[in-house]
Amino acid sequence: MTYRLTPTADGLRIDVSGAPVLPAVRPALGPSVTAYRSSNTQVWLATPFALVRTEGWRASEATLARGTRVLILDFGPTLHGGAGDSLRGLRADAVAAPSPGGVGRPGSPAVNAAPRLVSSSAPLDAGLTPSDVISSVAGVTPPPTPPALPGQTPGQSSALSGEVPGRLQTGTPLLTPRISTNPGLTRVVLDLPPGARYHMVPSGLGLRVELTGVSAEARSAQNVSPEVRAWRYDPTPDGVTVTLLTGTPVAARSGWRAQLVEPLSGSDRSRLAIDLSPALADLTPLTTRERVLAAIPTVTALGGAAILAMRTQWVKPRVVIDAGHGGHDPGGVGAVTEKQVALDVSLRVRDLLRSAGVEVVMTRETDRELFADKAADLNARAAMGTPGTQLFLSIHVNAMPAASAIRGYGVETWWNPNHPLSSAFAALIQNNVIAVTGAFSQGLRNNRSLAVLRNSRIPAALIEIGYTSHPVDGLNLQNPNYLDRVALGIAQGIREALVTGVSASGVGGADK
Repeated sequence: MTYRLTPTADGLRIDVSGAPVLPAVRPALGPSVTAYRSSNTQVWLATPFALVRTEGWRASEATLARGTRVLILDFGPTLHGGAGDSLRGLRADAVAAPSPGGVGRPGSPAVNAAPRLVSSSAPLDAGLTPSDVISSVAGVTPPPTPPALPGQTPGQSSALSGEVPGRLQTGTPLLTPRISTNPGLTRVVLDLPPGARYHMVPSGLGLRVELTGVSAEARSAQNVSPEVRAWRYDPTPDGVTVTLLTGTPVAARSGWRAQLVEPLSGSDRSRLAIDLSPALADLTPLTTRERVLAAIPTVTALGGAAILAMRTQWVKPRVVIDAGHGGHDPGGVGAVTEKQVALDVSLRVRDLLRSAGVEVVMTRETDRELFADKAADLNARAAMGTPGTQLFLSIHVNAMPAASAIRGYGVETWWNPNHPLSSAFAALIQNNVIAVTGAFSQGLRNNRSLAVLRNSRIPAALIEIGYTSHPVDGLNLQNPNYLDRVALGIAQGIREALVTGVSASGVGGADK
């Protein structure tokens, strides 16, 4: 067996030959290793600090008493040494520096060596939109104090414009983009001279970067990575247009992040670093105004049908919120544990709805199951949609096997034909959550076997708010701002269902 060690700004990549690698996704192994991912022939260890050839890490080999050879990796911001002399399995090209202008298919040193991002003392501009700052995703760690991208105003969300500090150098040749890949995410870096200007426009086909102050001949590359199908340079009278074609749509607040990084020592080139992944969602905090759900009008109930005088009563609409799993049933386990996140979001939804005038019934408010028997537990949850209840929503987190984890990301909502309005209710939940979070929409799913939906007598839906198994989506689920946005989207969907009549008819009893 041989291996190649590639230190990057985001951690250590290990490419293995001569032995299979078992696919796995694991959360932080310690303060210096924030994630572990492996698949087929590659292992990725993410670190919260940059690694270079001999700094931030140390590798050695040892032979155990039973004859097994092991690779020992130490990580720490003050460690030095890199690849030691005892590494018999190390390939000769293991830690060679990549060529600055190289590009190719994933697997080549030029593609897989991530740019070394260096922090700036410039403060983060609170007015930037979420697409302007790279968040810590998929092992890609931004500088601790990222620089502000100039030229952006709080209301400017459909495109991003800016200028590289310094005197304009008209027509400076634009180097080939440097590209690095991590599971679920691709980073593209453009080296820009002083005075160059950029204008970035997301679209359904990808991201367009309009540059002035640089020049380049028409060139392109195909099949760059799973997230970047192709890139292309098109000369213009004023500069160059860079087109990054993605496999999924890129929106103003999702699918990408960008950051301008100051030059390395000895260079005058700033770096425009662009992360692309369909799992990148809106992680900006909600404003104080957004955290308030508009009040929901009380409804009129007609009671006492057996008496001569009908009585009119004003009551709050009632909704059941089911936090999936709990107790001895953890649900999906990956970057997060499903039962914990489901409860966290459910409690946030509860608080939003109650403040808006809704009576909220929770299937659980602590880490517990209703019954040890799974079937009995699900039936008990569904049965909480008692007469007088308008809607039932179950909140879950999705997951996929490690071998296919990269294919699972985003939000989807399930419904069952238990009630004529269940599909409409599910659509309102899905649409509102996608609108607030910017998450990738997996759409609506019809399932006839989910007992928690099938056994409900009122409009019911089940939402999967993300994938704990995906390296990018899993970090979304760890972010409190994302959970706030998910909860707000759910609450807005429930409110819309109540005020538009997509709920059990009347408050005197559930539909038969």
